[in-house]
Amino acid sequence: MDCPKILVVEDSRVLAIDIRNSLHNAGYAVLDVTDSVVEAIQKVTETQPNLVLIDTCLAGDVDVIEAGDVIRKNFHIPVLYLMEHTVQPNLYQNRLDEPFSYIFKPFTQKDLHNAVEMALYKHHIETKFETELSRILTAINSMGSAVVITDISGQVQVMNRIAEALTGWKEEEVIGKHITHVLNLVDNDTGEELDYLVRQALTQGKVLNLPDNCMLINKNGDSIPVGDNVAPIRDSDGNITGAVLVFQDISQRKQMEARLVRNAFYDALTSLPNRVLFLDRLRQAFERAKRRNNYQFAVMFLDLDGFKAINDRYGHSMGDNLLVEAARRLNSCLRSGDTVARFGGDEFAVLLEDVKDVSLATNVAKRIQESLKQPLSLNGHEITTTASIGIALSSKKHEEPGHLLHDADIAMYRAKQQGKAKFAVSS
Repeated sequence: MDCPKILVVEDSRVLAIDIRNSLHNAGYAVLDVTDSVVEAIQKVTETQPNLVLIDTCLAGDVDVIEAGDVIRKNFHIPVLYLMEHTVQPNLYQNRLDEPFSYIFKPFTQKDLHNAVEMALYKHHIETKFETELSRILTAINSMGSAVVITDISGQVQVMNRIAEALTGWKEEEVIGKHITHVLNLVDNDTGEELDYLVRQALTQGKVLNLPDNCMLINKNGDSIPVGDNVAPIRDSDGNITGAVLVFQDISQRKQMEARLVRNAFYDALTSLPNRVLFLDRLRQAFERAKRRNNYQFAVMFLDLDGFKAINDRYGHSMGDNLLVEAARRLNSCLRSGDTVARFGGDEFAVLLEDVKDVSLATNVAKRIQESLKQPLSLNGHEITTTASIGIALSSKKHEEPGHLLHDADIAMYRAKQQGKAKFAVSS
């Protein structure tokens, strides 16, 4: 810095002249000397010095330390205090705890020069640090994800705006608090608190991904699905100094995933399970039968009688409405653990779990027939329908799901040959 400019605030005329001469001899420019704190602040506004040298023992009732803090905080100008050794030790303890911010009287020209140089250098470093910190915080606040930074003990140091919005906490409310008091993460399936993630990142030095089922319980008690990771922060020597959590609201992603899953496993028209999901559940039933003695299940294959004629006569919209109502009635005839699926067109399949004998399946078939016979009013037309039903009971001869389905399908065609509203059991 070329010839730093210094404002001197001193009410002792002799000491003020001595300080002015010492500063000039050391190569500094003294902008002015004043004995008034109020006038000093006015001159700071007008002249923007590089440093204010102020005596803590000025006459009057003005709090010099407080005035110095105003200069430092409002004008971002460093202040060097001239202090008496005789002052009570605790009177300016906050300033004594801050290095390079004071010099005790009496002092030599060299002492003054060193103190001024250190105060200016300290201010330069602090300004550089604040600029760099501001740049980093601007980048963090510009990110599309929430960011929370902790120290090595897990206490919050930084929280960006998106993190504030998601958690419901303001940064000033949580600085210095432990991360677990701010970021309440739980396993959505088990309800278990995931308070170990930051601790593991700090102790193991690994990047940890948030679980797929991770939920953030915010300040208001709302649950938000979140995803991303927590990572350790290392200094230039590789030592872990803290952790950074990066996370984002993945509600839309979860909804999209749910839609994709539903499209993959459920029929779009009736909302019943489709062929893929039905076959998966049927495979699971086969696995249970291998593990459990005397465990049987049955498959029913259904085809609506006369559906094509109804579709051709009244149109596809009417046919779709009929399928939706048929699906609802089929579902109402089953137990909660059973499955009815739409295989396509007017074909449906039913999986009856844990049946003792074929009589349970035949009773369900009768209930289905009675339910479907009830008239249905659609667009001013009264329509009735029935179904041809084939039943196959699981046995050791069925080695895989396809064999059981085939037997149920054959039985259904045999029932259809007998006329409407019939069911047949595979032999």
